[in-house]
Amino acid sequence: MTLDDTPAELPFFVYGTLRPGRCNHDRFLRGRTVAEVPALLRGAVLYEGPGFPYVVRDRSGEVHGELITVTPGAYGRVLAALDELEGHRPGDPRNLYERVVCEVSVEGGGAVRGWVYVAAERVAAQLRAVGTRVPGGDWAG
Repeated sequence: MTLDDTPAELPFFVYGTLRPGRCNHDRFLRGRTVAEVPALLRGAVLYEGPGFPYVVRDRSGEVHGELITVTPGAYGRVLAALDELEGHRPGDPRNLYERVVCEVSVEGGGAVRGWVYVAAERVAAQLRAVGTRVPGGDWAG
């Protein structure tokens, strides 16, 4: 799926410093959400990074987090701020993270499409080679 054929205001699956109670949630999301639901991203693993985690696609794992739905009137500002925070610039080979659409399972059993910041491929390759996985795929736990 390309960004061009993706609905404009998808929720965000967050798994690190953007989770409720973490520093970047307070800074970027507090007061700008309408829902924050526990969720699970299957087909991915979580690696430690310097101060923050990285999601890497991997069929063997799953990552715990929350699905965050942003207040519609704040969506554009939040999206721009999160892209800046995550160092995501479409098509830039220096990106640490890429923003991609993934299907996540929310508490209660439903599946929802949402934005996920995953490690850019060059970062993911390095993590696979020498990175440290987060046990159980839950950075908060």
